[in-house]
Amino acid sequence: MLTDGGEMVECKVKGNFRLKGIKSTNPVAVGDHVEIVPTGEGTAFISAIDDRKNYIIRKSQNLSKQSHILAANVDRAMLVVTLSHPQTSTTFIDRFLASAEAYSVEVVLLFNKIDLYDEDEQSLLEGMINLYDTVGYRCMKISAATGEGVEELWPLLKDKITLLSGHSGTGKSTLINRLLPGAGLRTAEISDAHDTGMHTTTFSEMLPLPCGGYIIDTPGVKGFGSFDMDPSEITSYFPEIFEFSKQCRFSDCTHTHEPGCAVLEALENHYIALSRYQSYLGMREDKDEGKYRS
Repeated sequence: MLTDGGEMVECKVKGNFRLKGIKSTNPVAVGDHVEIVPTGEGTAFISAIDDRKNYIIRKSQNLSKQSHILAANVDRAMLVVTLSHPQTSTTFIDRFLASAEAYSVEVVLLFNKIDLYDEDEQSLLEGMINLYDTVGYRCMKISAATGEGVEELWPLLKDKITLLSGHSGTGKSTLINRLLPGAGLRTAEISDAHDTGMHTTTFSEMLPLPCGGYIIDTPGVKGFGSFDMDPSEITSYFPEIFEFSKQCRFSDCTHTHEPGCAVLEALENHYIALSRYQSYLGMREDKDEGKYRS
């Protein structure tokens, strides 16, 4: 724990903390501002957590009734995306974006490993960038391995607290090592058997940046299950669906079957991408506990 005076103090949680009555696997998250009580032995107890301005939260991988907070009090999140080795699905991207929208966290999509893509993958990359750029999300092409495009991140990182997230193997640790050569984070090869990344980051950590601000390194995320979302609110977490929903005949339209649904009309006319609409439907059906892990 970093104190206001710049001192690092080893801290333990004292008592039970709850986030709006939600059980969490990590009630104290990286980025939290807390109050501590020194023990007199060089350590301290965390006695209280200050109100959070925002946080990124998902359903716990192992405990379906609990949540896991990736980080709190962030200025921006950067989601590292790869088209292959490993593949990041649009479902995963959309769930991350929707969760960030729910808690007012700006997201930038970093399309990494552009140095590895063949002609077909480059075409797919441009299509995905066009999709999310049209929705309103900033997209950037980078190669953490070669450094291409990485310098363009510095103006976004300066004096900000930035969460870095994505699947294992997408290059988060390589990117941080490129930005902070002294960080020395471990990296690993992609598993040939499953074309997936292997965890090299085992806990979340806030790293100071030379330009001011911090970057929060998090372990790779396999799935992103929405937590404690009212189905009626999910429309507002998809900006393009929300805009068309204003024109629906019924104010409580679910955009699944109702007559006079402007969202379904926009979908039919290709103003809303089918992949985004399918992600919307999937989040509405999240009561199926195992669904989000796919």
